[in-house]
Amino acid sequence: MDIVPILNAQYGGLVMEKIKMTTPLVEMDGDEMTRVLWKLIKEELLLPYVDLNTEYYDLGLVHRNETNDQVTVDSAEATKKYGVAVKCATITPNAARVKEYDLKEMYKSPNGTIRAILDGTVFRAPIIVKGVEPYVKTWKKPITIARHAYGDVYKASEMKIPAAGKAELVYTDEQGNESRELIHNFKGAGIIQGMHNLNDSIENFARSCFNFALETKQDLWFATKDTISKKYDHTFKDIFQDIYDKDYADKFKEAGIEYFYTLIDDAVARVIRSEGGYIWACKNYDGDVMSDMVATAFGSLSMMTSVLVSPQGYYEYEAAHGTVQRHYYKHLKGEETSTNPIATIFAWTGALRKRGELDSLPELSKFADTLEKACIKTVEDGKMTKDLALITTLGNPVTLNTQDFIKAVKETLESLL
Repeated sequence: MDIVPILNAQYGGLVMEKIKMTTPLVEMDGDEMTRVLWKLIKEELLLPYVDLNTEYYDLGLVHRNETNDQVTVDSAEATKKYGVAVKCATITPNAARVKEYDLKEMYKSPNGTIRAILDGTVFRAPIIVKGVEPYVKTWKKPITIARHAYGDVYKASEMKIPAAGKAELVYTDEQGNESRELIHNFKGAGIIQGMHNLNDSIENFARSCFNFALETKQDLWFATKDTISKKYDHTFKDIFQDIYDKDYADKFKEAGIEYFYTLIDDAVARVIRSEGGYIWACKNYDGDVMSDMVATAFGSLSMMTSVLVSPQGYYEYEAAHGTVQRHYYKHLKGEETSTNPIATIFAWTGALRKRGELDSLPELSKFADTLEKACIKTVEDGKMTKDLALITTLGNPVTLNTQDFIKAVKETLESLL
């Protein structure tokens, strides 16, 4: 084991040993350029300082294909066992990826599979740094997206309709009684999709959002399209309102915060005109789209944190962005890349901080805080990757490649320890 100087639990003096961990993190490796970042972050920013204890699962598409995607299920079950996971970005294959990787089938989103097993809410918030100003000039405070992480299109069943015919929704109860609802009388070829959700999951989503709002003392907005979806979306609206009225109205009043419901299109307009500083609760697909929009509008998708929180106390941290495919292809050609690793670093720090909190290891949580400060200070000192250099308001920024930026963060980190 390498011996390097770090600070003790109180950061009152130097000790010559790594920070110990008592319970493993579930480590979910991923794909493409973020897999490259994953290795660099561990080697440069984690392993020299932390005696890293992880249970490793390779969720790279090659290994998922080798295991018929069983590894994804296994990683989620391990998260239920240990409580905290950190995940690298992964490929959700489309037809082009099936051909590129010679896949046995077009596997479903690993995030969708994990979220279905853990049944939690995804909270995503931008990382704010000086010199990276929001594109929306009215935004002065972070906007946290709370994304329901179960069901809807991510657990949908789909069918191609080859020719004329009738498509129906059919529900059969345990006694064998059927209920039917016409979807469409097809006159020719088409497509259908069957989505579902669970009242228990929606209730957990609502409670997670209300609790998070109280913890952070932020207003909570929620939006669906209940005027069009009078049963599906309206159920979301009704469950939220019932739980709020019964269990949270008085608590919100006492905290001086507000719960606000509106239609999703009206919510988008209000968000653009707002100053920020609230939680925006979204259904699964809405949250997927809006979190990318909010992250990009705050400066960069690589500056967005993401954590899945389940009501059973499971936590899964990841970057909100994808695998950075274009940079990966450049990397394979030996070309230089300038890929921003900050959100992936914050996935690790979030998981380490939570592990420290649960295991009463304040030095581990303190290290996570310090590494985050090092990332922010490095950028605010004018050293950054190309995506930030193109939009920063700081004068004369130094644009660094992927490896050099991580090394710059390491230098800042060691100056703070």
